[in-house]
Amino acid sequence: MQHISLDFQPLFSMPWLAAILGPLALLVLSGLFFRSRGGFIRLLALVALALALLNPVLTDEEREPLKSVVAVVVDRSQSQDLGNRQADADAALTKVQQELGKLPQFDVRVVEAGRSGSTSTRLFQALGTAFRDVPPSRVGGAIVITDGQVHDIPQNAAALGFNAPLHGLITGTPEEIDRRIRFVNAPRFGITAKPQQFVYTVTDEGGASPGEGTARVQTLVNGEVVNEQNARIGVETPVEVTLPRAGANIVEIRTDPLPGELTETNNRAVTKVDGIRDNLKVLLVSGEPHNGERTWRNLLKSDASVDLVHFTILRPPEKQDGTPIHELSLIAFPTRELFVEKIEDFDLIILDRYQHRDVMPLIYYDFMAQYVQNGGALLIAAGSEYAGDRSIANTPLFNALPALPTGGITEKAFYPRLTDLGKRHPVTRGLEGGGQEPPHWSRWFRIVDVNQPQGETIMNGADNKPLLVLNRVGEGRVGMFLSDQGWLWARGFEGGGPYAALYRRIAHWLMQEPELEEEALTASDNGGALQIRRQTLGDNPGNANVVTPSGKRLEVPLIQSGPGIFSGTLQTDEIGLFQVANGDLNTLAHIGPVDAPEFADSVSTIAKLEPLANETGGSVRRLRAAPGQADIETPGIISVRNAGAASGKSWIGLHETGDTALKSVHSLPLFSGFLALAAMLLVLGGMWYREGR
Repeated sequence: MQHISLDFQPLFSMPWLAAILGPLALLVLSGLFFRSRGGFIRLLALVALALALLNPVLTDEEREPLKSVVAVVVDRSQSQDLGNRQADADAALTKVQQELGKLPQFDVRVVEAGRSGSTSTRLFQALGTAFRDVPPSRVGGAIVITDGQVHDIPQNAAALGFNAPLHGLITGTPEEIDRRIRFVNAPRFGITAKPQQFVYTVTDEGGASPGEGTARVQTLVNGEVVNEQNARIGVETPVEVTLPRAGANIVEIRTDPLPGELTETNNRAVTKVDGIRDNLKVLLVSGEPHNGERTWRNLLKSDASVDLVHFTILRPPEKQDGTPIHELSLIAFPTRELFVEKIEDFDLIILDRYQHRDVMPLIYYDFMAQYVQNGGALLIAAGSEYAGDRSIANTPLFNALPALPTGGITEKAFYPRLTDLGKRHPVTRGLEGGGQEPPHWSRWFRIVDVNQPQGETIMNGADNKPLLVLNRVGEGRVGMFLSDQGWLWARGFEGGGPYAALYRRIAHWLMQEPELEEEALTASDNGGALQIRRQTLGDNPGNANVVTPSGKRLEVPLIQSGPGIFSGTLQTDEIGLFQVANGDLNTLAHIGPVDAPEFADSVSTIAKLEPLANETGGSVRRLRAAPGQADIETPGIISVRNAGAASGKSWIGLHETGDTALKSVHSLPLFSGFLALAAMLLVLGGMWYREGR
């Protein structure tokens, strides 16, 4: 394409030209006005001078028409995985590319958007990126292939940044229906053993009469069904849940699916609630005053969440010194109140160097054993009295004890050492100073000898004799320290030791804190990836089985990351509820926000894009007009030049730009060089000749 034009390239700036030619023009014009001789020749001389100074140039440009840029945006969000949407989108993209391939005047840019772990479908953000380096005049239009659930639609056509038609090709079918359940209100924290109120809503979308009737809803806590009720569709429904334990609790709600609904993945919702104990009640009974008594007391009193009840037996019944009872200042040990009437109120009972001295009737020891059987926590801090005749092992409590004494006591210096099991057990795993040999803590000097203990021996003492034993009894737990010299660590003897961490972990394990379970499976969101953590005393737990929100079943290898810890990571771009299983253990994890817009609506629709498309002169149409349609229908594509409607019944139009690109330029000066000099000499000579006459 050639384009010829006349341009001027003045030798001086315009002010200088005006200063030179202005006075001359006045003289010439005045001469013509007064009919002076030679006026016409003077005018020719002025014109010749002006042309020489203005320097006219004839320009011949060769230009190439530019292509219009067309963007094809394909929705790859998670909702596109439902049904045949993804396959229909791929087929539509292929046909659109074939149609555009027949129109060489269009430069086609294909953009895939909505994946990479996004919690919403942002197609227009991707569209803006595709046109970032294109001037608005070169934009021919855009074609969006989506299910219609787009979350960044501009308010009007002006916000698009270009004046060209927008067309939408919608996947899915108009008869789709879907049921969804979600939490409206869910607390992040809750006090254990007290009801917490949750509010949820069941919503039916699509179909002829959405939002009617009721749905059966189950509420689960940590995988166990705790409530079942019928909820009205579209109405906020409350449910009370009691958190059974401290720490993380998974609260899940499920609803029955609709017949033929689009997907069942959003028929369940989950939230994580941290349980908080309402001030732990601990009973500490010391059999006699000793150095370790203050260690236990100070540790428990330093925790603001612990309500400590502490008794020390200062005057056993057999002590007779003639002092009248009414003159004693000691408080009588309230055995019946503690071990009969209120024993179930305590979260933990600690018997610190306690021995049977007829302070309690034998039946009370049986009550204590039943307390453990029913889910209570008991810790025995044994001293030399445990090996004697008055040992509590000779009471009905022996049924709950993990180890019975032989009657011997070993008194020699030793370092408390973790057993192989203890290095993997959550109570002692990673205990500061325990990874060295000898351990980087002080020695102890006395240990009670016991027979073969039951449960788990996680620390050994002198001559590899059991030092710390943990055991499950019925629904409760029992721990036994077979030495009373932990106070040496608290006093800093030979550098001391991690007594506070060890005692606290023992207490929490006894009270069944989830973080200290030997066999545990947890999963969490780690920056958009599913992080799986398996805690076990075994050697190899195998792979974790994962069910993604879209229903895919995957295996994730668990690799040992520490003693007793196996971890695995699943990189995923899906958002929603993941189910994780390993052996007999199951857990749930939610990736991304629980109220992600991507799952707010799953039914395909033309209603969201249609207003904007109509404003641009484009159109929105479904690829499948009916569920049973065999093949998708895509419109033909043509080029249009006007700014009117750009769509018809079976076609869509895209604008063709008028912009061009300059390839070459040829310039020809019309009044310069010898031509200008000759003309100037001729005119000036004629003027001189005329003036000389």
